[in-house]
This record gives sequence, structure tokens and C-alpha cells, in this order.
Amino acid sequence: MPSCETQTMLGQARRYFTQMAELFGSDLILTEPDVLSRLNGSGDPQALSAFCESIRTCRKCHLAKSRTRFVFGTGNPRARLMLVGEAPGEEEDLRGEPFVGKAGQLLDKILGAIGFSRDEVFIANILKCRPPKNRDPEQEEIQTCLPHLEKQIALIQPDIIVALGRIAAQTLLGSTDPLTELRSRVHRYAERPLLVTYHPAALLRNPEWKRPTWEDVQKLRKLYDELVGDKPG
Repeated sequence: MPSCETQTMLGQARRYFTQMAELFGSDLILTEPDVLSRLNGSGDPQALSAFCESIRTCRKCHLAKSRTRFVFGTGNPRARLMLVGEAPGEEEDLRGEPFVGKAGQLLDKILGAIGFSRDEVFIANILKCRPPKNRDPEQEEIQTCLPHLEKQIALIQPDIIVALGRIAAQTLLGSTDPLTELRSRVHRYAERPLLVTYHPAALLRNPEWKRPTWEDVQKLRKLYDELVGDKPG
């Protein structure tokens, strides 16, 4: 199994070369040998990488028996914005990286629409292993895995958290309110603001939810500009 740092670099490299191929075609020539090292964010990834190494062989619940890869999370280790989803799906389980299928492509577009790239933020899930057949996480699985996410948040120290989907929102907020109510206001989690919006996979099944999602992410960008203010435009 590749190390956590290697998996992160591979994911960043994959996105980089995909973007370059879209811009310049398949005949891409790189003139700088250290291109992969420049894909890392400006933050120091050592503490987060060390934590990943310490838990990536976790077998505290039965999902370890069926997983292909442990999906820790990916992005800037000092991200000001952190996004939290529910659990890895089939493609994420195969590649060891969150949001890499069609839902991930849509998430990239949503982030891009408000001026963010995936490598600026950090993306993780409530669960680090895929539930069989992508079923909803069980409460015991959530309670077993949630301390891993709590530690990630403590290490990354994001200014804002976005919960993607009902299960992520209800878990982080300790609520049973429906997503339609939770997304209507700014919450607090671990002494920082938390916003709620639809999971990208839900948008693929329900395109009519794209408009309220756009409203949510516009609110996110406004809040980010008020609290952080490090992005022009």
C-alpha cells in the first residue's frame, strides 16, 4: 500500500496532468523535473501525514475486512476550508482518495465556480472505509471512525467546514434535523463555522437541487471572504 504522502502526491499529480492535457493536448512536455514537489500546498504536511500513517491500517471495525484502500483524505494540510462527506464509494475505495468519481468531478466544478481548486482545500469523509454496496454508514461505524476525523480537523485547523450531505451534517452537528433545515443557517463545530449543503452524488440524482447548492456555496464564499479574505475577486 502506498504511503499517505505518496497517495496524496499521486492524486495531485493525476489532477495536474489531466488539467494540462485538457489545455495543451496529450503531447505534454515538462521542462522542470521537480513538478510533483510543487504540487503540494504551502503548508507543512508532516503532522497530518504522520497521523495518516498511524491509522491507515486501522481494523477497529468490520469495514476493514471488505475495504480495498483506507481513504484518509486529501488536500492542503493547512487548508482554510475543509469539506466533509459521508464515506468512500467504489472508485474512492479502489484509488484511496475521496471524491474521484463523477461526484468528485462535480465537486471540483462547484469549487471552481467560487474560485477554489481542490488542492487549496482539504477533503475528507466521516468514514475512512467504504460500506458494502455504498449503504449508509451504521451508527457504530460512525462512532468508531469519527475520532479520526476529529483529529484531522484539530491538525488542519480550518477556518470553515462544509458538511456535504445529510449524514455528514447530522453527524458533525449531533442533529436529526433534515438537511433542508440544516442548510438554512450557519452552525458552529469545534469553535468554527460550519455550513451544510447537498452531497454532489445527490445532485447527480436530483439536478433540481443544483440551484439551492449554488446559493449555499455563494454563502460559503461570502463567509470565507469575511473571515479569511485571502482570495481576490
